[in-house]
Amino acid sequence: MDQPRVPELICKRIEQLVLEGALSPGEKLPAERQLADRLGVSRPSLREAFRILATRGILRSERGGGTYVTEKLNPTLEDPLLELISNAPESHADVLELRHAIESLAASLAAERHTDTDKGMLRATYKRLIESHSLGDPALEARADADFHLAIGEASHNVVLLHVMRSLFSLLKKSIRFNLENLYTHTGMFEELRDQHYHLLTAILNSDPEAARVASDHHIDQVEKTLFRLDITRQREARATRREVGFSRS
Repeated sequence: MDQPRVPELICKRIEQLVLEGALSPGEKLPAERQLADRLGVSRPSLREAFRILATRGILRSERGGGTYVTEKLNPTLEDPLLELISNAPESHADVLELRHAIESLAASLAAERHTDTDKGMLRATYKRLIESHSLGDPALEARADADFHLAIGEASHNVVLLHVMRSLFSLLKKSIRFNLENLYTHTGMFEELRDQHYHLLTAILNSDPEAARVASDHHIDQVEKTLFRLDITRQREARATRREVGFSRS
């Protein structure tokens, strides 16, 4: 049986890095000399692998600007349907329902499969999430919140689940920002969310899949219930205002 050529072996290695999420859509690869040394291959073989991966739509090269993972691997960058969904107010409840299923599974698997490296990433993203609140930037805090949940997806070591979560990352950020802007009108909500995220993190770090699943479900449940209560309150206030305006005209 013929042995695979070196460029094909390099292709398989790079494709594996993309599949595992170590290389993200749009990410620039290390310099040619550095990557060749890291992989233990010649630069001509590496260039040939780049050419093959470019024809497969995995990589793209810029003259004088390096080699990148193609952005087309990320549907959120080119799918107008996701943009329509994210901008529809009524979609936020649907996104929460989807998060219920995906994040519950991710949390349970992460508790079973996380590595020491994953632990470090989870702690770091949780820390950034908490610190971001004090900066008063809703977009930055939503990004930090989404990054924390994505780190859980990475720790699940299920590459299909991870890429589903990554493909929905833009939608997730917009949904979280909408939720936070509404939730923070409720006194003490930051502390509640902080504690919910902490319990989720702790369950995963303690390698307790059932506790992680419960913590994830509880987090989404509480967000849903609080948003529902706030919506009902706004509807009642609007109704009362309409009655007041009606009385003032009589």
